[in-house]
Amino acid sequence: MNTTYLKKSDLKEFLDEKVTEYNHFRFIETDPIQIPHSFSLKEDIEISAFLSATIAWGNRKSIITNAKRMMAFMDNSPYDFVLNHSEKDLMPLEKFVHRTFNGHDFIQFIKSLQHIYIHYNGLENIFAEHAEKNSLQPSITQFKQIFFETPHLKRTLKHISDPSKGSSAKRINMFLRWMVRKDNAGVDFGIWEKIYPSQLSCPLDVHTGNIARKLGLLKRKQNDAKALAELDNELRIMDHVDPVKYDFALFGLGAFEKF
Repeated sequence: MNTTYLKKSDLKEFLDEKVTEYNHFRFIETDPIQIPHSFSLKEDIEISAFLSATIAWGNRKSIITNAKRMMAFMDNSPYDFVLNHSEKDLMPLEKFVHRTFNGHDFIQFIKSLQHIYIHYNGLENIFAEHAEKNSLQPSITQFKQIFFETPHLKRTLKHISDPSKGSSAKRINMFLRWMVRKDNAGVDFGIWEKIYPSQLSCPLDVHTGNIARKLGLLKRKQNDAKALAELDNELRIMDHVDPVKYDFALFGLGAFEKF
């Protein structure tokens, strides 16, 4: 199908069809979102989702394998481990490595998450408190500041993106999609009720970026914060209530169809 010269209405129809095709329970089989789907407690879901999203770059099989290893290090009870771990419990985590995210980063993340659950009553409250009407990007910046309120290694800072520094914050936006978006297909969880799907931004990676450019939804060449704002604007025009449903279409066209 030649989509280069599609009218906006036809493009929306084309992408809506692709959303239906890919926003399906089968999507979970090959995606890191399968990790939080193995839990039922809200806090277990969001902690496992956050950690899985944090290492979501590179080979997808490797991401899933290493995310499962993370859960095993925490006895497959991430919330209990975050709240109640001892220093001795953290020692085995030093062995963990996924690309540039190593065991020391993992330990830091556990300590920062404990700080957040004890002092801020969880992840959702931070993102909800600092959200804007049509954007969660300022709340991601604020989240990073809170995340590193505890003593931390300088090297670990790079593993939380900051939109105010020009980042598209792909992995955190993906995590937020998982938590916030109401999904009748059973892929995204929709367990955060203080934030609306209309505030979400599309996780912008090589697949979604390339397809968005081919379809005329994105002109900027870099996958950065400015490109994200440009893409967000176009997706909100097509569906202002649930704009990031098109992540499934753009990613599917790029990753599965080599569109």
